Amino acid sequence: MDRTWEESAQRTDSQVLQAQNGFPEDASEDGLSESFRLLQIDVEYEPREEEASPANSAAWSSKNVQRKQRRWERIVSSKKSKRKQEKERRRARRAEHPDDDGTCPQHSKRFLKALTKERLLEAKHSGPRLCVDLSMTHHMSKKELSRLAGQIRRLYGSNKKASRPFWLCLTGFSAGSPLYEECLRMNDGFSSYLLDVMEEDCVSCFPLEALVYLTPDSEHPLEDIDLNTVYVIGGLVDESIQKKVTFQKAREHSVKTARLPIQEYMVRRQNEKNYHSEILAINQVFDILSAYFETHNWPEALKKGVSPGKGYVLQDSVE
Repeated sequence: MDRTWEESAQRTDSQVLQAQNGFPEDASEDGLSESFRLLQIDVEYEPREEEASPANSAAWSSKNVQRKQRRWERIVSSKKSKRKQEKERRRARRAEHPDDDGTCPQHSKRFLKALTKERLLEAKHSGPRLCVDLSMTHHMSKKELSRLAGQIRRLYGSNKKASRPFWLCLTGFSAGSPLYEECLRMNDGFSSYLLDVMEEDCVSCFPLEALVYLTPDSEHPLEDIDLNTVYVIGGLVDESIQKKVTFQKAREHSVKTARLPIQEYMVRRQNEKNYHSEILAINQVFDILSAYFETHNWPEALKKGVSPGKGYVLQDSVE
């Protein structure tokens, strides 16, 4: 029995050595020995070279780092470009509005918004008043309403920027009307505008003796701006203007009228169409009033509001 065991052990050792040398015994045998199977398991589960290679892992990590580095460089470059543009804008503002010490203090948007609100509310109590009469818009087309809504937006924007703003009133203006819906559609934040909105006509909202209706058909030039007067502008666009509509309305209600002093400070300029008009958009009228209220200089104010297309130039500009 001991002899049999020794022969079996020698045969197993021979098989292992042959397997290690690459010469396995014939496959017709009962099977691979346990030792050879263990060797096969070791070979099968040996880590693949490309997975275990530190070089490949380092290469993958390097590409990832490079991608992140490129992304970071783009972000830094964008921030530098924005900072450069902001510096150029500040430099331009300082050049346009230099202070006594040559510096321009920077304020946050929240501070500037609060300052604008304070100026507008102060105008409500102590500033001049401007009323836009919107009671004559029911016959206007959608295109004309859109133009009027745009003029209201520009008028309000100019008033916000003014150092001495007016207090604005929109009369004959009801929520849900076509013009109101057009203002909501075209003007961002319209519902938050700091102004008075009244459904009643201007002749019902204010004492008649406090009103002055600005119309180009008046015989009386406007000489100055009175803080106790409410100046009324007819809310009409060029296509809708009929001869003397606003002037006739003022006369019917015994309201005083005035016109901008275009004839006193400007002269007609020859042009190919021979076109001359004193009819201005409501925002152009306001720009003239606002400029005069700040400068008390009619020629300078008229130059700001009367475009060359109207056919008028300042008298000093005539050769």
